[in-house]
Amino acid sequence: MKKNKAIKQFEMDLWGQMCDAHPALVQHAAETPFPTQSYIPMPSRDDTTANSLTRCIIDYIKLHGGQAERITVMGRPTEVCGRVKWGKSHMTVGTADISATIQGRSVKIEVKIGTDKQSKKQKKYQSDIERAGGLYYVARSFNEFVKWYENTTF
Repeated sequence: MKKNKAIKQFEMDLWGQMCDAHPALVQHAAETPFPTQSYIPMPSRDDTTANSLTRCIIDYIKLHGGQAERITVMGRPTEVCGRVKWGKSHMTVGTADISATIQGRSVKIEVKIGTDKQSKKQKKYQSDIERAGGLYYVARSFNEFVKWYENTTF
């Protein structure tokens, strides 16, 4: 699988951040073709699945000083007569996959891969967020997300 330019650059940026955070694991050697040798492995990312794209987006936002977290809308388990049953969730139906704060602005990101489309409830949630002054974005690839991020005024 060939990685796109945005993913490769992101991996380098993550690696650089890890090296900065753990300088004891980095050796500087001016005589080598690469000025830095490191015991820190290069992170590997891709955007081929919803889970991997979600992880990329969250890590990218955090790398650039924002706060981001994955939102999972799932019921809660309850035991009934010795069996586990799933009760109704208290989350808002249609909630986006990622909730973030970027430069003080509320941002919600829905991750869709391939032919996956927003449900009516997700579109209603998007409308509610935008009406309240928040930003909402549907991410289909990491490359498109990075372009949107770089061109958005938060």
